[in-house]
Amino acid sequence: MSETQSTEAVTVYADYVCPFCYLGYASFDQYREARDESLDTDWHPFDLRASKRRADGTIDHSVDDGKDESYFEEAKKNVRRLADRYGVEMELDLSREVDSYDAQRVAFRAREDHPEAFEAFHRGVFDALWEEGRDIGDGDVLEDIATEAGLPAGYVESVLDDEASAEELESAFEAAQQRGITGVPTFVSDDHAARGAVPPEQLKRLVEGV
Repeated sequence: MSETQSTEAVTVYADYVCPFCYLGYASFDQYREARDESLDTDWHPFDLRASKRRADGTIDHSVDDGKDESYFEEAKKNVRRLADRYGVEMELDLSREVDSYDAQRVAFRAREDHPEAFEAFHRGVFDALWEEGRDIGDGDVLEDIATEAGLPAGYVESVLDDEASAEELESAFEAAQQRGITGVPTFVSDDHAARGAVPPEQLKRLVEGV
């Protein structure tokens, strides 16, 4: 793929604990690799666990979100089908217990503080969960990912110790809701959107209109 300058960009709303977000990025990468011009992405966080989140940020797993075992079994089938379609190997097909709140706090702050390391951290979080089956809600795991991405030593701890990072993330969640984002992944180009781990050809139509 050539690295010619392009002003085109796609906004991606995603939550790390969503397997379809991981698969959506795999599809997006395939589309992007087939392009002659580069294509920027702008990640925005989304709280997939919002309906179960307590005021202190933790998850109340006893809350009924309307998703029963048949829902999860069907979701697993769809994950495996799309993983085969996009040639992705996954350690997990669903992650019902892991929470991404702290990972999103670190990523959202890193995007502003260290943009040169953001993409490596962002993708590293996805890979750690879905390829390696690691708990991305664990601070030590996040610190490992941050180190590999080139973020400063102790960066994860410093962000999580700063309550403002939680407030910033909550504001980002609210902004997504105000824009009408109700599920992830959602890809937005200009005034058009595609939701789900859609195939590369659909992403091409979204961005290029063809």
